[in-house]
Amino acid sequence: MKSYILVLAFLVLGFTSFAQSQLKIGYVDSEVIMTQFSESIKAQGDLEAYANKLTVKRDSMQLKLQQDYADYQKQMQNMPEDKKKETETKLIKMEQELRDFIQLNFGQGTGEIYKKQQELMKPIQEKIFAAIEKVAKSEGLQFVFDKSGDIVLLYADPAYDVTFKVLDGLKRGN
Repeated sequence: MKSYILVLAFLVLGFTSFAQSQLKIGYVDSEVIMTQFSESIKAQGDLEAYANKLTVKRDSMQLKLQQDYADYQKQMQNMPEDKKKETETKLIKMEQELRDFIQLNFGQGTGEIYKKQQELMKPIQEKIFAAIEKVAKSEGLQFVFDKSGDIVLLYADPAYDVTFKVLDGLKRGN
């Protein structure tokens, strides 16, 4: 019985070693790819310019609201009641417009900046995924992980890093 268990243990260990020796895993560092791939750099610049334009508009709206509110506070003692109500209504409307503008443009996962990011990055991500797939197939890799993402990679042998091969393929247009 002991010899049967011992033989079974050796068979399992042998099979596990054989399976592991056949498995090729690679990884990329997507942060390196995104910071060195020219199309990604351009898209990031375009996104920042778009976001800056919206930020300037938001800041302008906030400043106007603050100035109008400060003016109202200075003058409200001398205003007739109907003018007070009219100014308060105007200030409330300006505040609501500012909130709407912020929600429309800066809302997490729904704002125009998020949509613009998706629009700019989707074609780039598709190119990167295609390049990763091409390199993985040419290198005979079964798996490629992203070591910069949420996936925890406890050990990575640099011999399997295909980051620069993917980046090279992207730069050459392959």
